[in-house]
Amino acid sequence: MSSGGGTKAVVAALLANTGIAITKFIAFLLTQSSSMLAESIHSVADAGNQALLLLGGRRATRAATPQHPFGYGRERYIYAFIVSIVLFSVGGLFALYEAYHKWHEQREHPGGIDSWQWVPVVVLLVAIVLESFSLRTAVVESNAVRGRATWKQFIRGSRQPELPVVLLEDIGALLGLVFALIGVSMTLVTDNGYWDAAGTAMIGLLLVAIAIILAIETKSLLLGESATPEDVRKIEQAITEGPEASRIIHMKTMHLGPEEVLVAAKIAVDPTESADEIAHGINTVEERIRAAVPMARVIYLEPDIYSTEAAKQPPKTGTGGPSPETAH
Repeated sequence: MSSGGGTKAVVAALLANTGIAITKFIAFLLTQSSSMLAESIHSVADAGNQALLLLGGRRATRAATPQHPFGYGRERYIYAFIVSIVLFSVGGLFALYEAYHKWHEQREHPGGIDSWQWVPVVVLLVAIVLESFSLRTAVVESNAVRGRATWKQFIRGSRQPELPVVLLEDIGALLGLVFALIGVSMTLVTDNGYWDAAGTAMIGLLLVAIAIILAIETKSLLLGESATPEDVRKIEQAITEGPEASRIIHMKTMHLGPEEVLVAAKIAVDPTESADEIAHGINTVEERIRAAVPMARVIYLEPDIYSTEAAKQPPKTGTGGPSPETAH
């Protein structure tokens, strides 16, 4: 994974969730609390998800092949999508099932936590502290790359899936721990196991919601998102700032991976230029694009003659530059 910040945040979350999962499961064995079991599975799912993100980052670095000429950069998106499925099924649906089971169990055997009553509270408080450190790492690494974007804009607009995934998972983990702490605490105070079941249900609903958000965002990345508006402006400026191209007739960009952008553009050239001059001009424009946006590694520029007659036609709506109809 080329994103060092993303790797650091993922590793921090992996270590934290592995340790937390072990302590939560021990607490469940001692107390038989459904909230503790749901949180144990939640942490196991999170740790597995971080391992998947690291695996996806490693596989994405493979060189391009004849069968996959654009490389494997999108593997990071695929594994991020798998994370959303794991979080939904292993984390969310299991917690909801456990809440349903605990709720009906209370009808036949009402009661709270009878043994090792202090264990779940201590474990949850320690887990909250550890998850806070993991979240802090993710926030610090995200701040280094998000610039002036709001957190919502960063999560929705980031082309690197690791940091948004870890951010949402850590936020979900902290909220889940709070729900579990409320459920366990109220169960201890009232000796009513329905509170434990309610806390478990809240954890399940939370994980399902986060999983759906992740699935929607990673699905968009898998379909192929354009370069960011800032990078598009830089590419357009790089193309037109020299004499080689008088204007952009139309242009499309697409992320082949988090750190690789494809640029395809039709540019207007002087009709009096020779083939050698056009070829030299295209090479010069490509160099400027790569200097302006280093991620633009795959560039296809098609020279064409701009039509002044067609330019008088009303412009059509769309993105990526003027309408293709402005060329012969």
